[in-house]
Amino acid sequence: MNVTRTTGEIWGMPLILAVVTTFGLISALLGDDMWDRLSWLALAAPLIVIGWHFTRRPTSCRN
Repeated sequence: MNVTRTTGEIWGMPLILAVVTTFGLISALLGDDMWDRLSWLALAAPLIVIGWHFTRRPTSCRN
């Protein structure tokens, strides 16, 4: 079975994570107090996504 995906479906989440990570890095360098907290949250987002994917049960392909 051939599944076609759009460019947005393929690259949507990686682009969102890239923007959030970039925001986290910039806010960690330029800000203090509240910006430090925001940078921790932003830099933890990719780790949370990775952990979520590792804990999910694999879906089986039915033919």
